[in-house]
Amino acid sequence: MTSTSLTPTLSTASVSEQLSLKIFARKEIIPLRNEVIWRIERGAVRTLTWAEDGTFITLGYWGPGDLIGSPLSKVKPYQIECLTSVEVSIVPAYLWHQDIAGLFAHIQQSEELLSIVHLKPISLRLWKFLVWLSDKFGRNVEQDRVIDINITHQEIAEVLNTTRVTITRLLQQFEEEGVLLRYKRRIILRLPNKFTTQTIVKNNVY
Repeated sequence: MTSTSLTPTLSTASVSEQLSLKIFARKEIIPLRNEVIWRIERGAVRTLTWAEDGTFITLGYWGPGDLIGSPLSKVKPYQIECLTSVEVSIVPAYLWHQDIAGLFAHIQQSEELLSIVHLKPISLRLWKFLVWLSDKFGRNVEQDRVIDINITHQEIAEVLNTTRVTITRLLQQFEEEGVLLRYKRRIILRLPNKFTTQTIVKNNVY
């Protein structure tokens, strides 16, 4: 008599059946489940919490291939907000061990963003954040890099722990200096070999 294991052994087909897809609209909140991690298949989200006075604190920005969900955070409250139309798949707990690379990537991106948030002056903090966004959500257009998600000045301020007024002022200065362009609510970064980080810091003391 052949013994059988209680541990699930899944073929490629049965795994794909488990990873059921769900679609959420822009600004919709993805529900939290203690036993589930979501994998983003399409779109962009931000994870956030808020202080007692209601101030939002952005924890991260996430796109295709990233893993998100309450099992990856001990922050309370914790919320996942869709920045675009988003398609996600469910990764149940017994499959988490199959995506160690995705879990490592989540940790690395969180630490990278945390390091940016503590940079000084704020001009450098903002520039590094825009470069980070362009790496994650950008595309090349001729010699420039377009950040392909809409992000408001207030949302940037929430990430970088500053005010909307400061972000607006710095973006205007960056535009005047030629390090970025704005077109139809998109931010376009110029090539880094034309404008260095030192130039950003030198010309902006905020």
